[in-house]
Amino acid sequence: MQTLFQDLRYALRQLLRSRGFSATAISMLALGIGATTATFSIVEGVLLRPLPFPQSDQLVRISDILQGASLGGNGETGVTAPDIRNYMRDTRSFESLGGYQPSAYALSGAGEPTRIHGTRMSGGVFPALGVQPLLGRFFNQQEDDQHQLVCLISYSLWHERFHGDQSVLDSKILLDRKPYLIIGVMPRNFEFPLMPGHLNQSQLWVPVSFGEEELTGGASNWGFDMVGRLKRGISPEQAQSDAERVAQETMRNYPAFMASLRIRAVVHPLHEEVVAATRPLLHMLFLAVSVVLLIACANLAGLLMVRAIRRRRETSVRLALGARTGALLRQSLLESMVLSVSGGLLGLFLAAVASPAATRILPETLPRVSGIGVDWIVAAFALSLALLTGTLCGLAPAFAALRTNVNEALKEGGRTGSAGGGHALLRSSLVVAEIAVALILLAASGLLLRSFEKMRQVDLGFRPDHTLTASYSLPQKQYATQTMVDEFNRELLLRLQQLPGTKAAGLISILPGSGDGGSETFAVDGYTPAKGANMNLATPFHVYGDAFQALGIPLLRGRFFTPADRADSQLVVIVNDKLAQHYWPGQDPLGKRLRLGTLQTPWLTVVGEVAGVKEGSPDEATNPQFYTPPEQVRRDWSSLSTASDVFGNYGTIVLRTAMPPEQMENALRSTVSSIDPQLPLTQVQTMDQTVADSEGPRRFNTAVVSAFAGAAVLLAVLGIYSVIAFSAASRVQEMAIRMALGSQRSGVLRLILTSAAKLGAMGCALGVVGALALSRLLRSFLFGVKGSDPAVLCLSVAALLLLALVASAIPAFRAASVNPVEALRSE
Repeated sequence: MQTLFQDLRYALRQLLRSRGFSATAISMLALGIGATTATFSIVEGVLLRPLPFPQSDQLVRISDILQGASLGGNGETGVTAPDIRNYMRDTRSFESLGGYQPSAYALSGAGEPTRIHGTRMSGGVFPALGVQPLLGRFFNQQEDDQHQLVCLISYSLWHERFHGDQSVLDSKILLDRKPYLIIGVMPRNFEFPLMPGHLNQSQLWVPVSFGEEELTGGASNWGFDMVGRLKRGISPEQAQSDAERVAQETMRNYPAFMASLRIRAVVHPLHEEVVAATRPLLHMLFLAVSVVLLIACANLAGLLMVRAIRRRRETSVRLALGARTGALLRQSLLESMVLSVSGGLLGLFLAAVASPAATRILPETLPRVSGIGVDWIVAAFALSLALLTGTLCGLAPAFAALRTNVNEALKEGGRTGSAGGGHALLRSSLVVAEIAVALILLAASGLLLRSFEKMRQVDLGFRPDHTLTASYSLPQKQYATQTMVDEFNRELLLRLQQLPGTKAAGLISILPGSGDGGSETFAVDGYTPAKGANMNLATPFHVYGDAFQALGIPLLRGRFFTPADRADSQLVVIVNDKLAQHYWPGQDPLGKRLRLGTLQTPWLTVVGEVAGVKEGSPDEATNPQFYTPPEQVRRDWSSLSTASDVFGNYGTIVLRTAMPPEQMENALRSTVSSIDPQLPLTQVQTMDQTVADSEGPRRFNTAVVSAFAGAAVLLAVLGIYSVIAFSAASRVQEMAIRMALGSQRSGVLRLILTSAAKLGAMGCALGVVGALALSRLLRSFLFGVKGSDPAVLCLSVAALLLLALVASAIPAFRAASVNPVEALRSE
């Protein structure tokens, strides 16, 4: 240990004498290790860390596979209200089981009215999760069955609205203007549901309290989910067999209009369901940051190699005086370890500082973002990474130094000359590897950039410019009848149309680009589906006023809805071009008929055809869609609803303006408030913002990979510069002799640049092969671009070759400007 400490003091003394070298090496490692550690903290927080529930490996999600439906994938969807009732009552594999559905509520009675995310849950969900409230208690299944108006609130809502007052229990708040009793407050980090791919940070939880219409008329609504805790010794496979038995019994009791549907139960571990959608993205990020770390390590190894070459005479003297090779190897490794540990600690500090900012720029749909941070696992990862980096980066230079020929090194007498061929080959190999991996990351960035640009060029089916939107939902207590809902909508449209600057105003049930689209079955008059074909599914839209004109949806044939399309007139429908082309290929769809559901519902006559709109991200396929007018909705859906149902009590206001839409926001809010002062508006934003939000995940992928690619290219360029600069400096005598014998400075310049070009070409050749081999990993992230896109690969190669030449230009000009007389005299 005494010898080790002596070697450590010597290593520190040597590094302090070379402060520039030490600072450069530590900075490069801090960048690589810091970025890798920050990314690992995200991967660990989202993918690797168990769910924040006791014995979370026993938690599962139950869902249905709806056979014969065009749902994509294997047809897996959620569950229905009857499913929840039947699974809870008849399965035997679960300690506790419950259903839930994300919802939204107008909150009042505690500060300014606002709209917040909430979740309807049956009484078995909280026992299944195994968590306890911070204050109060949970509601039970009896309160759920009795439709008790009770709720639990989140820690954040407790502090924002009630200032952390512990007497909040047994106080009341208004949710959709109904008085709910607060019976509990959840812990600070409690988050449920954990919804992959969707943003829903619930701030309160209420009993699901199924109504009769949901258990009968809503039996075709697969908009619910289920979570359960397995009994000890029960596997997910056994639970699935148990649930499948109940699913078969459920089908036998389907109402007549669902008789043709077939479902299968499926049980998945909850953790897998949460992280499945984000795993490819996080794997890509970790791969990208690993490339940056690899290049940083190659640069450190190159710097240590140069340092070892410059100290080869010192090494030779020590060997000649009897130093053991093991001692020299230990000293070399200690220097590398000191650098890497210092870089690792600095990188860990940078990761801890950057983590809060990183979580803010992560996609909002990433689950469990609140759990991301630098904990002891992340710190241990950073330290292990630093030790591994130091060992790997120090071994090659150490062994290269020990291969020094003592006699030849001592005979040189301090004269300069080129380093040994083995050393030069190793340094060049490191640079070639850097260029290769940098090209892979640069090509990936280029492919994502082209994909993003291709997505931006997609025809959305509507014009997002100069359009302001705002979502609303009318509380059932104050708007209990269809007449009251219709009166509100008519008055709202009338006032909006009279606003200065309004060009068109309308209401629509689903906002294009929001990703909130659903599906509805329908039948087409005279259409006979092929044997084994899926059910006819399309996205239903209900439009009021001039919604088509406000959104800029072009009319291809026929007409838009008019005030003459009343409840007592002919039932009409407008379809999009995707639906028309599929069911009436090569025909005029005007006058064709379709009907909703699978029963003998009234026929709807097609009076118009419009362009298909993107319901979510522009890179998603356009679905078949149809539009119905509000006055006729109740007749259209009469067989699929109950007498208590009302239509048009929620939706989105769309306002096309003659001025920048942001300037109309206050007027829009005032107009709604003048009709109903307690009605909150949510998601008040322009359509440009809605489209930008839908592009967010792909924009994030592109930006992050591009940032890592930029860092990788910068480090690769520094590597090229260091190798060429050292090579030119070690060949000063050779260059002087060449010029003394008549060589032109341009020839010397060309010689150095050619050397850099060769390294760049070899690295690019290997990089192209690697990029082609790894293109499959990017396939799921690309849109309209192939992984082997020649334009991207050619531009990436050209960019790296150009940067290699630029990086070598300074040492090349320095070598070409050598004074032969002074250089030879110094020797």
